[in-house]
Amino acid sequence: MTQLLRHWQTLQQLPSSVVTIGNFDGVHCGHQVILQRVLAISKVQKLASVVMFFEPQPQEFFAPHAAPPRLMDWRDKFEALRDLGIDYVLLIKFDTEFRKLTAQAFVERVLLPLQCKHLVVGDDFRFGCDRSGDFGFLQQAGQQHAFSVESTPTITNESQRISSTRIRQAIQEADFALAHQLLGRPYCIAGHIKHGDKIGRTLDFPTANLSLNRHVSPVAGIYAVKVWGLTGDKPLLGATNVGTRPAVGGTENRIEVHILDFNGDIYGRRIRVQFCHKLRNETNFVSLDALKVAIAQDVQATRDYFEMNPHPNPLP
Repeated sequence: MTQLLRHWQTLQQLPSSVVTIGNFDGVHCGHQVILQRVLAISKVQKLASVVMFFEPQPQEFFAPHAAPPRLMDWRDKFEALRDLGIDYVLLIKFDTEFRKLTAQAFVERVLLPLQCKHLVVGDDFRFGCDRSGDFGFLQQAGQQHAFSVESTPTITNESQRISSTRIRQAIQEADFALAHQLLGRPYCIAGHIKHGDKIGRTLDFPTANLSLNRHVSPVAGIYAVKVWGLTGDKPLLGATNVGTRPAVGGTENRIEVHILDFNGDIYGRRIRVQFCHKLRNETNFVSLDALKVAIAQDVQATRDYFEMNPHPNPLP
């Protein structure tokens, strides 16, 4: 069972390990090659597998509203790493205390308590408050502290590097087939259903409401979606609005899902919303009646889309 470690300041001695470090946003096909390499080393050398990532991601810490849209929140990452069979996930809170660590302090206070015997990182990996930590620094530290260092390969798809940036672009362009190909699974956003403003009920289109849990969303607008987590291993169909809902004076960026042909008390349930097709951009309306007409059109467009595109249902 994968263990989640959350306090780098009080790390206890772990079993000897092979470690990799990164944002792992999306845990995409490129990441999966690296993680499979970590798992292979773990098996051959009888080492625990450890993945380290940061929350918030460093770019979000330094410039939260200028950071690129996040593909996953930390829980999604943890679940993806757990499903791959990683032994330990170290979630480091990236805050003022952590960012003050020098490269040397990072090695001594984080890597060594992990009992790191082999480290897998990109050859362009930089760390430490003075930016002195790089691949060469890690190699020297490894010679001193008896761990080896390995650079990660560049993983490509159709001669282009697989990256979180490329996947974000595909999602923003509503190319969910390409995003699926690069991620190795359909693109989803997960969350717990919370109470909303109940406006949807007054319009005869009740919605399940999720917080985005990110500063910037990779999706915005109205989408035809599949909803997982309410009916076993089969999805329900839905029409989803992602945005601030200007038509009803909204300000919070959220997801609202109208699940087709479904009625039930589902507050508190965790669902995954799989994005399949973009219907239109979010817009304002002159009245609630006009909004109601538009929602009805979105629901019909969703039905039409899935009737014309009966997708298979791989688990996301």
